[in-house]
Amino acid sequence: MAGELNEGSVPPYYREVYEAIRSKIEERVQVEVFQRLLSRTDLPTAVQGQIAEHVDYTDGFLSKLSLYKALALIALAQQGKQPSPKLLENCIQEFPKPQLGEFKDLQTLRMQPTQESPLTVPQTLGKLLARDTVQVELIPEKKGLFLKHVEYQITSQHFKISVYRRYSDFDVFHELLLQRFAYRMVPALPPKRMLKGVLTSMSERDFIEGRRRALGRFINLVARHPFFSEDDLVKTFLTFNGSDVQVKMRDACKKVGDEFMTNTMATLAKDYLPADIQAQFSSSREVIRNIHNSFHKLRDRAEKMAERSKENATDLLMFGRELSTLGSDGSPIPSLASSQSTWGILRQSLKGLSVEFALLADKGAQQGRREEDDVVEKLNLFLDLLQSYRDLCERHEKGVLHEHQRALQKYGMMKRQMMSATVQPKEQVSVEQLESRIVQQENAIQTMELRNYFSLFCLHQETQLIFTYLPITSHILGAFVNSQVQGHQEMGAVWNDLQEKLGCLFGVDEMQSPPLTPK
Repeated sequence: MAGELNEGSVPPYYREVYEAIRSKIEERVQVEVFQRLLSRTDLPTAVQGQIAEHVDYTDGFLSKLSLYKALALIALAQQGKQPSPKLLENCIQEFPKPQLGEFKDLQTLRMQPTQESPLTVPQTLGKLLARDTVQVELIPEKKGLFLKHVEYQITSQHFKISVYRRYSDFDVFHELLLQRFAYRMVPALPPKRMLKGVLTSMSERDFIEGRRRALGRFINLVARHPFFSEDDLVKTFLTFNGSDVQVKMRDACKKVGDEFMTNTMATLAKDYLPADIQAQFSSSREVIRNIHNSFHKLRDRAEKMAERSKENATDLLMFGRELSTLGSDGSPIPSLASSQSTWGILRQSLKGLSVEFALLADKGAQQGRREEDDVVEKLNLFLDLLQSYRDLCERHEKGVLHEHQRALQKYGMMKRQMMSATVQPKEQVSVEQLESRIVQQENAIQTMELRNYFSLFCLHQETQLIFTYLPITSHILGAFVNSQVQGHQEMGAVWNDLQEKLGCLFGVDEMQSPPLTPK
């Protein structure tokens, strides 16, 4: 046989495999089924990717001859050979039989329900939020100590466990997340220490509280991410109770490598990407950039409103205290005014009004906290996610694409050196070394191309997640409206009580007197 693949040239086993896994409707094999078959071979991920590169797909299906070609490449790769079409052309014996496990199990590959495109992320905001809620609290006995001693109690509803972590644990966790999931949205950490110049405008206590909130947003976004939440690294951070959690996390990452090495779609990503993926990416990025800018402005306005509510509470409290001070003045009223003035009685009444104003101040402070906790925090959560998307886009452009271009330049330089070596006779050893390096560089370029496609594949999925999170806008608006309704109702009730009290103290006529100044 001269390496030509056709119905009559392949071993009977190839035809048996085809009949076992082909679609019942069409005389072709679904890509998902072939992917499952490829994963049964126990070949390294990189080799599986090389085989997938050499197999033709059309509309998510392999033809019969494409499957035969893949089976031959699998068998040759299992013999330790580098899979390539040239290897098939030079094959002069019968194509070898691939090792695919028990034949009776092959039919189960086809019977497994075929899901929608792996590129699609079938999530809703409700499902994402239901994955986990993680509480991050300062350990009470550690409050007020220097920043380096601050510890946090992390409580995961999903894992139903509490663990203790320092900022340095978060730092290592974040570093490992970026290594493990470089092609995904990894939220940024808040700074470890206050920046120079911030001390004048923010107390250490306020900084620690702000950092606690930011760490809470970070870990909740991570715990709810569909590709992070069940990973061993995340489980270790949220559940491991030993003192050497950083060592434990590093060991977990060393064992598995990055997502490209473990995701079954890594080598097949190219076949699922739409032809206009770059145009889609550019368009989505621009839309999300505009959304990001608008949410920044919304957050800034919400922060100002919350701050005004707290300032209003302080003003009401001070207003009441001044009335109390005025009412507590025991200075005798001059005899000239005492016969006609009611100031003595009025002055006694003012002292009691500080209670209502203190209550108004308390309601105003609660209003500010509600706006901060329910509105500003939700806006900050989504902003953290949007910023992580922006960071991811920059990693894709400056990382994967840049490395790929550098590898191609290096390859071109090697080819020129090889041409020069063939023209000008050199030692055979150096020529062979150059040939070996060229082969290595070709393999590196092939891996980088696969990583580039996988990076685009992940970007497409992460873009979907951003739009899945967008309905959080209704949650934010609902929280904003509810906080305003509750705040106005509670303060309105106190104002009404105060109005009645004033009517009793000073009389209705005084309460309804004409304006003192013309309008």
